[in-house]
This record gives sequence, C-alpha cells and structure tokens, in this order.
Amino acid sequence: MNRDQINAFCASLPHTTHVVQWGNSDVWKVGGKLFAVCGWNDGKAAVTFKASDIAFEVLQDIDGVRPAPYLASRGMKWLQDTRAPGLSDAELRNHITYSYKMAIAALTKKKRAELGL
Repeated sequence: MNRDQINAFCASLPHTTHVVQWGNSDVWKVGGKLFAVCGWNDGKAAVTFKASDIAFEVLQDIDGVRPAPYLASRGMKWLQDTRAPGLSDAELRNHITYSYKMAIAALTKKKRAELGL
C-alpha cells in the first residue's frame, strides 16, 4: 500500500479523525487516542502503529519494520513499517486495525458510549 491507500484505509475505520502535523505526517486517532501515523522516513513513506507486546518483539525482526522512533524509545510498543519491504498489505491492515482496537480499549466507557463503540 502507498500513503494514499494507507490513509484511505485509516479513514474507513469508524469514528476516526485525521490531522496533518509533525512535519507533514498524517496522524490518525479514534476518540482522541492515536492509533496510526503515516509520514516519511528518510524521504520514503512509512507507517507507525501500536503493537501488542508479542507483536512488538516479533515484527521488529522483519526487514523494513523497526521500533518507532520517539515512541518506542520512550518505552511504548510502537512499530514503524518503512514499506521496504516491510509487512504485506494484508498484514499492515491487520496491525493498523489492532492498533485502532487498542486505542478504543483505552478510551473511557463514557467516551466509547458517546462514539457508539
């Protein structure tokens, strides 16, 4: 997937919001909680997403996937897929979806109810 396709996928998830920040990165949130960032890594498209503890340990061994700069260095379990070669499109969609679900789980019950989640 290219950047436009990644953004279209993130936009297709219910109740997401999008803002451009951090040096022209596409930042995706649900209920105010970050779940994906699509931006640039050394001039190439890259996507960053939250991962489970196990996925964080396993996926960073794949060529083109690394602990996300800034986020992982602060102890958070975020990965960055630099798309070279990185995850397959289907795998990337699955991991973005899981990141989205983790963001929803971190919302208060009140916020989930407001969003109908």
